[in-house]
Amino acid sequence: MKLKKIFFCLLPLTFFLKGLAQPPVKENLSGDTAKVNKLLDESKALFIDDPEKSINLSTQAVDLADKINFQKGKAYALKNIGIAYYFQGKYLEALQYYTESVHIFEELKDNVGIANLYNNIGVIHYDQGDDIKALDYYLKSLKYAELSGDKLRILSALNNVGGVYNIKKATHEKALQYYLKALPLCEELDKTEELGAICVNIGSLYFEMGDDAKALSFFDKALKAYGSSENSLNVYNAMGKLYRKEAKYDLALQYHNLALALAERSNNKISLVQCYMGLGNVFMDKKDYNTAISYFKKAEVPALEVQANHELKDLYQYMANAFAKTSDYGNAFKYQTLYSNIKDTIYSLATDKKLAGLQFDFDLQKKEAEINLLTKDKDLTDLQLKRQQYAKKVLIIGLGLVFLIALLIYRNYRVKAKTHKILDKQKDEIEGLLLNILPAPVAKELQLKGHAEPKYYESVSVMFTDFKAFTAIADKMAPQDLVEELNSCFRAFDEIIGRNNLEKIKTIGDSYMCAGSIPTQDDQHVGNMIKAGMEIRDFMSEYNEKRKEAGLETWDLRIGIHVGPVVAGVVGKKKYAYDIWGSTVNIASRMESNGVPGQINISSHTYDLIKHKYACTYRGKIDAKNIGEIDMYLVEGEVSRTKTQYKKKEKENEGIVLQ
Repeated sequence: MKLKKIFFCLLPLTFFLKGLAQPPVKENLSGDTAKVNKLLDESKALFIDDPEKSINLSTQAVDLADKINFQKGKAYALKNIGIAYYFQGKYLEALQYYTESVHIFEELKDNVGIANLYNNIGVIHYDQGDDIKALDYYLKSLKYAELSGDKLRILSALNNVGGVYNIKKATHEKALQYYLKALPLCEELDKTEELGAICVNIGSLYFEMGDDAKALSFFDKALKAYGSSENSLNVYNAMGKLYRKEAKYDLALQYHNLALALAERSNNKISLVQCYMGLGNVFMDKKDYNTAISYFKKAEVPALEVQANHELKDLYQYMANAFAKTSDYGNAFKYQTLYSNIKDTIYSLATDKKLAGLQFDFDLQKKEAEINLLTKDKDLTDLQLKRQQYAKKVLIIGLGLVFLIALLIYRNYRVKAKTHKILDKQKDEIEGLLLNILPAPVAKELQLKGHAEPKYYESVSVMFTDFKAFTAIADKMAPQDLVEELNSCFRAFDEIIGRNNLEKIKTIGDSYMCAGSIPTQDDQHVGNMIKAGMEIRDFMSEYNEKRKEAGLETWDLRIGIHVGPVVAGVVGKKKYAYDIWGSTVNIASRMESNGVPGQINISSHTYDLIKHKYACTYRGKIDAKNIGEIDMYLVEGEVSRTKTQYKKKEKENEGIVLQ
């Protein structure tokens, strides 16, 4: 199996804690100035453990700094708020406060502060996968750091510029150049945490270049630098990948699990993604594909949460391969499509040109005369070469075109029938896949028109199901057993809704959603939905009886149904999904979440439509947002007793309404 690129850019986080978050210069203006600095110290200590409290303390510092006109204190307070938001994954808010802070530093002509903030802003753009903006801000940070002479700022910027160049194999040597410039600064400043991060990055590059001995040497150096720091998780991950390459799977799992324990303790989302991917890849090599998929799915959650596009690109490719190995071609196609989309976003030609252009601009600011001269020499050389080769190329191109046209005509004749056969087969496969994810009428409209118009339906029955305490159940089961049990239930649900002329909409985790009377209207949809709900209820009852006999924990299912208007249509551009919207969907979901396990909970409107045929029990009211209070009923079964019996039962059990 081809080994994926190892890359750890830990320094941005490290410098948040030590370099970028250092307190402002404490100007001896007044007692209130000291209060501002004290608030900043207190807020800085809470970035990770209690970011909300950190924001509150920094906000107090902003107010007080405004009151006494302490501009530098205000700038650092705004920066602290941004850092606290960063650790919460709220990047937009973090950027807002960083921008306010850097404006103040610019007015004060404080080069250290400017370098500090540009570096922080670059980290956010890097985490979001915007390498162009990240490199732009890192280079600006390096410029102001050099102007200030602050070696810590220079060290941070050098490492982060190296981190951007580390993304692509073609620029690995450039990345190594920046890392090696940063290394002696770490040693000179005695920055052990930063030294550890730099060594991880250098070791990872050597690993990528195939020099495992040098890689392991730098990993060992990183561990010594980190000591007991939680940042050592990046070294453990790197060593896990190295041992995986050497097929020493027990050692690989050992180091990845050590990294995972530290990542969970610090709740570092990016690190969690890397740990889960590392574990998943080891199990892929061991051909335990189901376990690998379970780790990849765990990695997907934090990766999407913080939009870690570089990690998502690798993860989607791993997942597509893993699902293909288990013959789950639907999911394999899904993740291969996601991989292609995100890869196109990150590695476009425009990106390559902009990365090169930004580096050129930076070098131009430092040695403008030399670069201009080199550029002119290069242009002249290129022009001379073009003139010398022009005549020769014209002749070669003319002869080549004649030969190519003849060859194309001949080949077209030979392969036309074969091509048509392949295209017909692919067309059938695509149509089959489309019908598997969209209702037939919608798929047909999409094929004919190229798009499917959203439609409004006056009366649609919507059902949600959800397993009570599913998370607790899942924690007690092996991943492959959990998926197998859940798949058994959902396949039974699919069969039930299919024979009741209903449409499956989607599953979300352990939740199942279906609807009736879409996309083809059906006057019997309400009765069909109630019937399907009862069949699902009965299936789960039998299912749980078997689990009890086997000494296993039961799976208690809640079912909620509501009838009303919806809008239905296809969403997405590159991956289609048929979905429905409207208050009807929200109310149906509320019916499920407020339901009783093993029972069918319906709204009052649904009850009015079925009360002539089904006996129901009144449950009370719930409050629905923007709608008001809604009565709820439990469906008992079809009416089979006389009205006299119902009236007698109503007197015996207050709240039961049977008609």
